Parts: sequence; structure tokens; C-alpha cells
Amino acid sequence: MAETSIEKTQILQKYLELDQRGRIIAEYVWIDGTGNLRSKGRTLKKKVTSIDQLPEWNFDGSSTNQAPGHDSDIYLKPVAFYPDPFRRGDNIVVLAACYNNDGTPNKFNHRHEAAKLFAAHKDEEIWFGLEQEYTLLDMYDNVYGWPKGGFPAPQGPYYCGVGAGKVYARDLIEAHYRACLYAGLELSGINAEVMPSQWEFQVGPCTGIELGDQLWMARYLLHRVAEEFGIKISFHPKPLKGDWNGAGCHTNVSTKEMRLPGGMKYIEQAIEKLSKRHAEHIKLYGSDNEMRLTGRHETASMTAFSSGVANRGSSIRIPRSVAKEGCGYFEDRRPASNIDPYLVTGIMCETVCGAIDSANMTKEFERESS
Repeated sequence: MAETSIEKTQILQKYLELDQRGRIIAEYVWIDGTGNLRSKGRTLKKKVTSIDQLPEWNFDGSSTNQAPGHDSDIYLKPVAFYPDPFRRGDNIVVLAACYNNDGTPNKFNHRHEAAKLFAAHKDEEIWFGLEQEYTLLDMYDNVYGWPKGGFPAPQGPYYCGVGAGKVYARDLIEAHYRACLYAGLELSGINAEVMPSQWEFQVGPCTGIELGDQLWMARYLLHRVAEEFGIKISFHPKPLKGDWNGAGCHTNVSTKEMRLPGGMKYIEQAIEKLSKRHAEHIKLYGSDNEMRLTGRHETASMTAFSSGVANRGSSIRIPRSVAKEGCGYFEDRRPASNIDPYLVTGIMCETVCGAIDSANMTKEFERESS
């Protein structure tokens, strides 16, 4: 499958080199009603230099689980755009938010509410960094590179591993890394994870709503790159039962006060607030997360909140360097790999920067579930 895909890519190259006669292709990307990504291309007449030059568009929401068939038009409002690493030139990929025909945000548009929260707390200058773990599968949904009908050696040599039999599909991972950097995303690093054929990339630090935008675009680019290699991407938090690590999306957080000397006091205050809303956060921290948060495989309990310095088995980890320096950031290790980053960063901002009893993002979850 991979060979055939690569051969087709080589054939495609001569067409990608054709002159576009001054036209620009904008690939509109959006989040559908199942938490997956969709996209379609549109021809524009001139180079785009600002977001307000991009027209709103629409699509059939009845085909994406976002609208009924009798009233299916959903509108795409561009919110960010990036250089297109596949078509290159002046072509772009556009991240768009979904709205109903009456102007209200679509049920699955969690960006809308998160953006309001960040605007309300902009003086806090809250930064995020997300560590996106994911698993590679072949076209038949087997873990990529694993023995057919069997298992590789137990976990141990795979994390940040080097060498055949320890890492799989490094070519795909390198291609995705370059594609993200070309697109201007704040991809701060990559590494092989504890389970073989599981990888991680880190996005950030970014301020406020920008982190969610960039993570969704990095996911889109990952799926697109993986197409060419004939490999599927899974964001399931526990893709394989047994003595194998799950996949998370650890969330690193800091406010301006936390980053300044003496910031540990504000980190501790934030952790105290988080301890009081553990159940509310867990609701927004991804589906099937109970399969991952078992207290084993470097995870905390699903039901009990905990924190500690350099403790990867706690809900909230304070890095050893932060404890030593007395300022910096903390890491929330509870979010699953399949989170909507707008929900996670939104409720984090609400809890850390606002009153403990506020519940905007919890209402978002209830709206999604209804």
C-alpha cells in the first residue's frame, strides 16, 4: 500500500509544478459532528494576506452529522490560514469555524465559547502547550509494523528509541514535522512514545485560542501526510488493551504571574482550583478516557485528583525544574489524545483565571451531549 501511494505522489509532482495562472487554491478545513476533520478546496483570484480577504463558504451538514437533511446548510467562517505544504506556492489551508444559518455557532463549534473566555481573561496572558500522542495503524486497523497476529517485545526500548525494530514509520513523522514547520505552526518537538508505533508531537507555547487552532491544523496535516504513506492515524486514548501505554494530550499551562519570580504561589493556587472541579474537567477531557486513566501506565486515577512534583502518576505534575526555580508552568496529565483542544483550554482558562463556580464550558459539554 505504501509503495503504491508513493508512486502516485511522484506522478502528481509534475502536475503540481504547472502554472496556476494567478489563481490561488484555499483548502477549507473544519471539524465535523464526530470530532473528525473535513476539507474542500476553493479557487480564489488573488493572493490572501489577511483573514478578512477570505470569503465565508458553506457545506452540506447532513453529510457530516452537523445538520438535518431538511435544513442542511452549515456556514464556514475562516478563523486562521496557513501556507499549504502540499500545493505550496501562494496556496493556503484555511481553518474555518462552523455556524448555523441563523448566525449561531453550530452545536460542535466549541471554539466560539472558548474565544469569549480568552477575551475575558486576556490580561492573564495564559499560555498553553499540548503534547499530542497518537498511534499508527495499517489499512486493516492493526498497529502499524507489529507482527501479524502477534506482539512485539514488551515496552522498554521504544520511548525515544533509535533503530530498526524500535521505531516505526519515522519517514512519515519527519514528513509531518516539516509540513507543520512550513505551515508556520509552533511545533516545538516530536518523539517516539512508550508503545511501539505510538508517537507524539508538541504544539506551543501559544496564547489563548491560537493553541486550539494550531493543534487542529497539525492534526489535519498529520492525516494528509499519512494518506501518502497508506497509514491511518488513531487518536483513541487506549487503542490496545493489555500492558500497553494509552495515548494522552498532556496540557501545559502558565499565566503571566506563574512565569514571573515567585510564580509557584500562583501555580499552587491554580492546582487548588483544579482540585475542586476535577469531575467537571474530566467530562471535557476526551471520550473513552476511563480506559486510559487507570492509575497504571503513567496515569492518575479517573476519579481521584492528585498533584506532585515530577510525578507522572498524578493528575497535575509540577516539573522538577519549576519547583527548583520557583516559577514556570504545570502539566495537566488527565486529557486524552482525542480531546477537542478548545474545550480543554477553555475550561482550563475558566478554572484557573476565573471564579471556581463558573460553568460555561461545562454547559458546552451538556450542549454537545444533548
